[in-house]
Amino acid sequence: MDINSLKEAAIEIARIGGAHTLNYFKKDFKVISKADDSPVTIADRETEQLMRQEILKRFPDHGIIGEEFEAVKSESRVQWVLDPIDGTKSFIYGVPFYTTLIGIMIDNEPQVGIIYAPALDELCAAAIGYGATFNGKHCKVNDTSTLDESLLLVTEINRFNAMGMQPMFQELMDETRIHRTWGDAYGHMMVAIGRAEIMIDPELNLWDAAALLPVVKESGGVFADLNGKETIHSGNGYSTNKSLYPKVQEIIDAHLS
Repeated sequence: MDINSLKEAAIEIARIGGAHTLNYFKKDFKVISKADDSPVTIADRETEQLMRQEILKRFPDHGIIGEEFEAVKSESRVQWVLDPIDGTKSFIYGVPFYTTLIGIMIDNEPQVGIIYAPALDELCAAAIGYGATFNGKHCKVNDTSTLDESLLLVTEINRFNAMGMQPMFQELMDETRIHRTWGDAYGHMMVAIGRAEIMIDPELNLWDAAALLPVVKESGGVFADLNGKETIHSGNGYSTNKSLYPKVQEIIDAHLS
């Protein structure tokens, strides 16, 4: 299976979906609360439907897992994992750091990742073994090797406290140079292109994580769960470079072991 061709198709579909979100960005629209109290908009649902249609038109035998609708063709070896608007809260407030995500798994392993920020027209794409690009040019993590020179990114600070991880997060804040909440998938892309050193998410769904591992790994970095394992299936994860990875993991282990 030619995963590089799948990557090129995923780039096109991410751009189609991302362009649709701009029809609603900074416009008036209704916000609905889902069962878990997270917000969803008509833009989320229309965009995912549009992306699903494009995938099935090109790859009718492939499966699809998405945030907003039920999975289809779950028996297929190839599964497209979609998050039409990752960072819906940013989207609702007119902040351009939301992204459209596509991950492609083959035999349950992530092989392709697309992170597209439509409002900024920034796109990071990767396929395992083919490297990663940012707006068409090769990208890589930076080579910072000390925590005290590192920028730490998160999505929501209070999430760590809610999950009993505040001491771990506090030590990471104390050890790093600066922290900011340029979060969700955009934060992981910041690591992949060398703008930040660490992005940590204590809670991730499959559609949040599937695109991240290929992008960060092919940028020369590490995407791991909080146990230090390279996986998208643990419900959490962080991105960093290879020099900082053992130092970050040591802090995590000290608090969560």
